[in-house]
Order: sequence, then C-alpha cells, then structure tokens
Amino acid sequence: MTDETSARGGGPVARPEGRWRTRGHIPFPLWLCILVVYPVASLLFRLRYRHIERIPVRGPVLLVANHVSVLDPLACARLVFDRGRIPHFLAKETVFKGLAGTILRAAGQIPVARYSSTARGSLDAARADLQAGNLVVIYPEGSVTRDPAWWPMQARTGAAQLALTTDAVVVPVAQWGPQRVHDYHSKKLHLRLRTPADYLVGEPIDLSALRAEIRSGRPLDTPLLRETTDLMMTRVRHQLAELRGEPAPAAVHPGPGRSRPDGIAGSAA
Repeated sequence: MTDETSARGGGPVARPEGRWRTRGHIPFPLWLCILVVYPVASLLFRLRYRHIERIPVRGPVLLVANHVSVLDPLACARLVFDRGRIPHFLAKETVFKGLAGTILRAAGQIPVARYSSTARGSLDAARADLQAGNLVVIYPEGSVTRDPAWWPMQARTGAAQLALTTDAVVVPVAQWGPQRVHDYHSKKLHLRLRTPADYLVGEPIDLSALRAEIRSGRPLDTPLLRETTDLMMTRVRHQLAELRGEPAPAAVHPGPGRSRPDGIAGSAA
C-alpha cells in the first residue's frame, strides 16, 4: 500500500485541487522546515491516511491528536501538508534553541514553557493563530503517552480552552506507528525505513451548543473544560482502537504526576 492510500480496503484518497493555493504564502523559514521534514518523513514512514478529506482546506482548524512518539510530529506534519495546509504545532520550549529555534519561530511554530505560568501565553498565541485562519496541531496529553500499551493518557485542558473560545473546526486524529521507530518508553531508536504510520481523521466535533452556552454567560470552569477534553479524547481513543483493530481499555493512564497549575497542554515532546 502506498502513501495517501486508505489503510484497509479503501480506494485512493482524493487529492484536493489547488493545494499550493490553500497552503497560502510560504515564507523562507517555513520552506527550510519543509525541505527537512518532507523527505525525512518520507524515508522514515510509509504514510497511510484514512479520511484526510475531513481536514478543511481553508479556515481555522484545531487538529487534536494522540501522541505516541517524539517523531510523530514529522508524520503528522506530512498529513497536514499533504492535505494542502500548513501545520502550526505547539511544541516544548526546549526545542526552540539556537538557530533551529529561530527558524521554527519564524515558521509559525508555537513554543510552550511547560510547567510554568508563562505557558498561558502559548495558548494566547495559538488562539491568535486560529483567529487568523490557520491550522494548529495540539496534543492534549501534553507529552508522549506513558501508557505501556500506547493508549492516550489523561489529557490536560488547554486544547479544550482553545476549542471553546474560538470558532475553529475541531478535528480529532488518531495516529499509530511512529512509536515503532522511536520508543519513548525504552528511549530506543529502531531505525527502519518506510515504517507504516497510520492516520485516521475523524469527523469534526460539534461544539456549537457548548460555545453557545459560553456566549450566554456559562463560565469556562474546570468541569466544562474537563467535559470538553474528555469528549475530544474519547473520539481520539475510539479512532485509535479502529486503527489498531482492538478495543481501547476502559481505564485511562493518569500520565506524569507533575501538575500544571494553568492546565496548559499540547506540546510535542
């Protein structure tokens, strides 16, 4: 099975027309990222997409994904780029060091100072990005899952804050396969070329009722944020179960014990 082909029994995924036009203007720093990420992702992964057409080609999109490897942002970036969009990731601040960090910032990527009160600015930056009509990729778990079987762990509420305070289309995405190349749990790199990496894009999540309640005065409190977070991650877990061909466990791994007082999540780590 080749790139951009549905993983099980489906026909070829339709290529949207005018993908260069829907990507918009690409500044030089972003070109540098593309010239690195695109071939590396092609060498490491044999990408297989299901329902890539569910990602809107225009307008604000909040793409909510599970996190299985430090390398899965490469494959996820290809998914978004192949759809005709430019991904803007929230990534841990330590990635933004030196020349590479300067390039990433200029390419529109968003640093997250995890476990810090300054992380609030990351959400503000992501919100502004969505309001400008861009596509933001966020990992609600905040880091690679600590679940021994790679199921999504307990998520933070930063993604819910973005979902409820913008008009972005919220698209759940399940990914499976990049952990075979880099195992975060064992800290081992298994360098295999063209390792299958499967992506299942879900139907956009309808948050119109909750957004209407907020506009009517409902406070953006912890129960509402947790309700929205669980809604998003339940969809991602079900999609991952479909990709893996096995049911998701009822229990959710609690994740790292270190608390984040501001509820920020979403960094690629």
